[in-house]
Amino acid sequence: MDGVQHYYAREVQALAERYESVNFETVHRGVLNLLPSPPGRAIDIGAGTGRDATALSRLGFDVVAVEPVYELREVAQRLHAEAPVTWVADALPGLAQLAGPFDLLLLSAVWMHLDEAERGQAMQRLHELTAPGGRLVITLRHGPPPGDRHMFDVPAEETLMLAEHCGFQVVHVGAGPDQLGRDEVHWSTLMLQKGMS
Repeated sequence: MDGVQHYYAREVQALAERYESVNFETVHRGVLNLLPSPPGRAIDIGAGTGRDATALSRLGFDVVAVEPVYELREVAQRLHAEAPVTWVADALPGLAQLAGPFDLLLLSAVWMHLDEAERGQAMQRLHELTAPGGRLVITLRHGPPPGDRHMFDVPAEETLMLAEHCGFQVVHVGAGPDQLGRDEVHWSTLMLQKGMS
């Protein structure tokens, strides 16, 4: 993950413009009606410039935003200074600084940076952090990984099998084009739920 974080730190200004050019409702429209009802605790893991964390706080959630890259956290807190979001420096797969449970967990454009071993560790940790009945949303990037950072094209089927193995139930599987207009990239959106027991 160090190489990934170096890339995001170096490209922070360009990335901030790109991320903020598309709103939360557009990116996540396939699952908006499936989100838990606020109030509740929500966490945005790999929160980047804070777009989604801020939107979740507007919806009425008590939001924690996790972002390992200092430069992105700095930009996020400047762009969204008014948002009542708690920022934490932490990263998958361990998320050692966090204490659950959370009613909603969001991983938008993050899972692709984890290798196979890390994905197994991360899914187990996400299950631990999820409240009974809580929901986890993961977006998966599909298409040729860029050569300048650590990235994988992770199949939705693999992620669903891993989630079910860790104790999640599948609520929704969706697919759509890239919101930034890249023809070679498309996305899957998975919503998972932890059992009540």
